[in-house]
Amino acid sequence: MTGFGEAHQQADGLAVVVEVRTINNRYFKFTMRTGEGYSALESRVESMVRDHIKRGTVQVSMQVERSNSPDDFSINAGVLEAYRQQLLKLQSRAGIKDEVPLQSFLLLPGVVKERLSDPSTVEADWPVIERTLKAALDQLAKMRREEGQAMAIDLKANCQTIAAELKQIEARAPSVIDAYRVRLEDRVRTALEEHKLVLNPSDLVREIAIYAERSDISEEIVRLGSHLVQFDQMMGSSESSGRRIEFLTQEMLREVNTIGSKSTDVEIARHVIEIKATIERLREMIQNVE
Repeated sequence: MTGFGEAHQQADGLAVVVEVRTINNRYFKFTMRTGEGYSALESRVESMVRDHIKRGTVQVSMQVERSNSPDDFSINAGVLEAYRQQLLKLQSRAGIKDEVPLQSFLLLPGVVKERLSDPSTVEADWPVIERTLKAALDQLAKMRREEGQAMAIDLKANCQTIAAELKQIEARAPSVIDAYRVRLEDRVRTALEEHKLVLNPSDLVREIAIYAERSDISEEIVRLGSHLVQFDQMMGSSESSGRRIEFLTQEMLREVNTIGSKSTDVEIARHVIEIKATIERLREMIQNVE
C-alpha cells in the first residue's frame, strides 16, 4: 500500500532525517539514498524495513549531518609527503625551482581525512539513526493502517455484492432445469405430431437427467460461498495474508467461470458477469494488501 513516514532526531551534535515512502507492488523492492559513508548501513536499514513491510516498493531517504569539530579532520602526513616528493622529482626533471605552497597539497585526494568516513564513526551514529528510522516506520504504519481500514470497507462491500449475486444464481438454478424440461417436451411433442412417431417417456426423462447433470452448478455455488467466508476470515486476521487472499480470489474466479460455462441461462449469465467484474476489482485491490 502507499504511505509516507518522516522523522527527525538530534543527539550529540548529530542531526538525522529519515523519510520512508511506499508504493504498490506485488513483491518487496527496497532502495535507499543516503550521504557518503552511510551506505554501509543499507543492510541494517533494509532488515528493519522488512520487519514492518512485506510487500511494496520501499524508498528510504536518509540525511545525516554532524556538527564539525577540530577532531573531525586530520592530515595524513604520509600521503602529503608522498605527493611532495613526487612533485619535487617532476620539478627537478623539468628544471623548475619555484616552491609549491604547502596548502596546495590539502586539496589532493587522501591528504585530509574526515572522521565521518571512518567506519567507527558510522557505527557510533547507528543508534540515533535506528531510532529515527523506527519513528519514520511508525508514522508510515499509521498512514498505511488508515488506508487499509478504508480498503477493508471497500473489499467487504465487493464481497457482499458477490454474495448477493450468488444468492440470485442459487435461487435461479432449479428453475433452469424445469424450463429446459418444458422446452424439450414442447419440441418433442411438435416433432412427434409432425412425423406421427411414438416416444418412450423414459428416453425423455433420461435426456433431461443428462442435461441436469451437465448443468449442475450446486458444487460451484457451495465452494464460492465457502471462499467468501474464508475471505472474510482472512480479512479479520492480524497475520500477513495478502498472498493467501490473492490466491483465494483466483479460486473464486475459477468457480464463477465454471458456473458460466455450465449454465446456458441468460439470467444466470448476467449474474456471472457481475460477479466476475467484482472479483476483478478485488484482485486489483488485493495486489496492495500485505
